[in-house]
Amino acid sequence: MNPLEQILKCGQSIWLDSISRDLINSGELQRLVDEDHLRGLTSNPTIFEQAIAHGNSYDDTLRQSLSANSEQTDKSLFETIAIEDIRMAADVFRPVYDEAGGVDGFVSLEVSPYLAHDTKGSIAEARRLWKAVQRPNLMIKIPATPEGIPAIEQLISEGINVNITLMFSLHHYATVARAYIDGLNRYTPSGGSGNWPVSVASFFVSRIDTAVDKLLEKIGTAEALGLRGKIGIANAKLAYHRFREIFHGNQFSPLLSKGAHIQRPLWGSTGTKNPAYSDVLYIEQLIGPESVNTVPPKTLAAFRDHGQARETIMENVAQAEADIARLKHLSIDLDAITVQLQDDGVDSFIKSYDSLLASIRAKRQEIAPAPA
Repeated sequence: MNPLEQILKCGQSIWLDSISRDLINSGELQRLVDEDHLRGLTSNPTIFEQAIAHGNSYDDTLRQSLSANSEQTDKSLFETIAIEDIRMAADVFRPVYDEAGGVDGFVSLEVSPYLAHDTKGSIAEARRLWKAVQRPNLMIKIPATPEGIPAIEQLISEGINVNITLMFSLHHYATVARAYIDGLNRYTPSGGSGNWPVSVASFFVSRIDTAVDKLLEKIGTAEALGLRGKIGIANAKLAYHRFREIFHGNQFSPLLSKGAHIQRPLWGSTGTKNPAYSDVLYIEQLIGPESVNTVPPKTLAAFRDHGQARETIMENVAQAEADIARLKHLSIDLDAITVQLQDDGVDSFIKSYDSLLASIRAKRQEIAPAPA
C-alpha cells in the first residue's frame, strides 16, 4: 500500500505545500489526488514567487490582463494570477471537499504579508479575496500575529474559512484556538444548521529545530547535543495534546453539538532542512487523527518512496515535555525563539512578496508590445 494512503487511514490529511500553473495544467495535481490521496493545498508568497519568476507559464495571463487594462498595478496582476491558480486548484479538490462533507479538500490563499500587523487591513483583504475566488473550499491564510488574532475571530464569525499560519509556540496555539472558538460563538449558521466555517491552525516545526540546534551546538555539551532535532517535534506533540484537551473537552462540546467543526492542527515547515536528519522526519513523527501535514513536493516524493506510516503523534508525550524542560536547564528561552521566528517569518514573506512583484514588473516589460 502507498504509505501516503496509510497516513489517511491513520486519520491525517496530507496537503501539498506548493502551487503552480504547470502543476495544475499538466494533470500532475490531479494525479497526486488520485494516486497519493492528496487532500488539500497551501500557498504563500514564497511559493508564488518561485512559480511566477521562472518560466513563461503565466505570460498569456499577463498579456490578457494588460490588454484589458495596461495601467494595472503589479499587485493587481499578481492577484489575477493567484486567483486563477487558486480557483483551478480548488476545482481539482472539489470532489475531495464534497466527499469529506466540507471539512477537507481546501486550497489556501494568503493575505499580503504587509498586512501581518494590520487587523482592519487583513479583514478587508480577506473579505475581498474570499469574494473574488468564489469557491467554498477556499481558506484565507492569516498569520497568528497579535494583530492577526482579532482578524481571525472576525472572519470566522462571518463564515470565512481561515488557515492560521506562522504559529510556533503553545502560546500562539492557545490564542489561535481561543480566537476560533470566540468567532464560532458569534457565528450564525445559515438556515440554523450546517455551513459552519472550517479552520486549521498551522504549527511550524522544522524552523524551530534550525534555530534551537544552533544554540545547542554552541553549548556543545552531551546533554545539549542530545536534544538536536528533537525540539520541533516535541513542541508539536505538546500542541497536539493541548488540541485534544480543548476540542474534545467541555469547552468545545456545546459548539460541537450544534454542528461546529474542530479546528485541526496543521504541521507546516515539514521539509527537512538538516541533511543529517531523515528526509521524512517531520512526517513520520507527527502522524495522528484529526490533523493535517502540508509538505513540499520533494518531501512528499520521499515519503511515498520510503516513509513509514503509523500513528505516532501521541507517543512519548512525557519525553517531549522533559525535552522542552531541559532547554530551560540549558538557559535556552524557547518562548523568545518562537517570537523571533514569527517575526522572521513575516519578514521572509515580505521579501518574497517584494521579489514576486519585481518578477511581475520584469515580466510585464518583457511581454509589453513594442512601441509603434
